Amino acid sequence: MPHKALKALPTFKTEAEERTFWKTHDATDYLDLSKAQRVTFANLKPSTHSIALRLPAHMLEGIKNAANKRDVPYQSLIKVWLQEKLEET
Repeated sequence: MPHKALKALPTFKTEAEERTFWKTHDATDYLDLSKAQRVTFANLKPSTHSIALRLPAHMLEGIKNAANKRDVPYQSLIKVWLQEKLEET
């Protein structure tokens, strides 16, 4: 089977720009996946930093209630909400 001609991969200025691109484009038009090789990333963990954040008691209780309704830890819900706000900007 002959290989189809691959399109030139554009250069991206930001990761956000690249994410937007891949949401609407098929990787097989740009990459020859027949040459892909399996790799393993041992013990790969995202870099995180602990912070101290003081919240009014009523706000923390509201967050915990919202987390309980979703059956997720409240700290995870806070991270999801912060990520959503970052993506809006």
